[in-house]
Amino acid sequence: MHRSSVNIARLVYLLVCQAAGVAIALSTKGTPLEMSVATGLIIGLAIGIVFIGIERLTEGFTLRGFSTATFGLGVGLFCAWLLTRVEISNLLELAFREKIEKTEYGETMVSSLRLALDVTLFASLGFLGAVLALRSNRDDFAFIIPYVRFRQDASSGQPIVLDAETIMDGRILGLLSSGFISGRLIVGQFVLEEIQTLANESPSGLRQRAQRGLENLEKMKSSPHIEISVHDTRIVTEEQTLHSRLIEMAKFYGARLLTLEDSLAKIAKLQGVSVLNLNELDIALRPSIAVGERLHVVLVRPGKEEHQAVGYLPDGTMIVVNQAASEMGHAVDVVVVTTLQTAGGTLIFGEMDRP
Repeated sequence: MHRSSVNIARLVYLLVCQAAGVAIALSTKGTPLEMSVATGLIIGLAIGIVFIGIERLTEGFTLRGFSTATFGLGVGLFCAWLLTRVEISNLLELAFREKIEKTEYGETMVSSLRLALDVTLFASLGFLGAVLALRSNRDDFAFIIPYVRFRQDASSGQPIVLDAETIMDGRILGLLSSGFISGRLIVGQFVLEEIQTLANESPSGLRQRAQRGLENLEKMKSSPHIEISVHDTRIVTEEQTLHSRLIEMAKFYGARLLTLEDSLAKIAKLQGVSVLNLNELDIALRPSIAVGERLHVVLVRPGKEEHQAVGYLPDGTMIVVNQAASEMGHAVDVVVVTTLQTAGGTLIFGEMDRP
């Protein structure tokens, strides 16, 4: 939101309210309800201040999905139009019947008041709609009909639904900051509740991961480069499993699912959901080590055999070097002699590359 734009809208609105107040004052001239121009100005100013106060109070309760101020203005004007369908003139006649019957200016007064009130009503609701639109992010929203929503432009990327494991993973912030993943992030309310429960009631190890997840969410919210929102999704029920809720949520928003759980990824793919699996990404980014390749590695600890020493590549891959126990704590050149794929990753065996 551009604060200068909102301030200009507030100023224009105050001027419109004061003009409406003057119009009301002039319309009552020569009638039993006659008021001075100064009084009309004060009334218009008071109405403007009241509505601006209401607008300021709604700063923390934005309507996500108002993509433009024009749309917000249109909604406000439409609401005002609906209210003007009520016969305001008849209501005024009922309220001031006795006074109107005693004067020849009754019809003129009602017509003028109705015009002034219509202008005030249209200006007030149009102003509130436009300001809410300026303040809101481009996101899904429910307005009148539940879950009527505008999807984000294709240029901003397909939205991404996050599961609890991904949020609690320490790599997610770096991955998002790198720019390799684009699109607004969606977190279900039930996912947030799951993390909060783990942070309060789980054993120490899992509780620390959950607390890190809450910290990650806070950092994502405060980052100007990450668009994230928590959705209270009534499209899922408590009877569904967490996996089912995540899949239904991704289907509903036409989003991709970012996860660390292989079982969830497989089920989601079977149901036609696009999946981003961080485990698959990690494996894909690991360098391919071929037999005979030469590596430079620091030996940091002994291996299982007395003559072995162990080092690690930059990506965390462990390499076991034979006949290198005497080189512990030094950087050495190693020739790869074999590789072994294990559940924990790739294990490399090498020999010292002696001149």
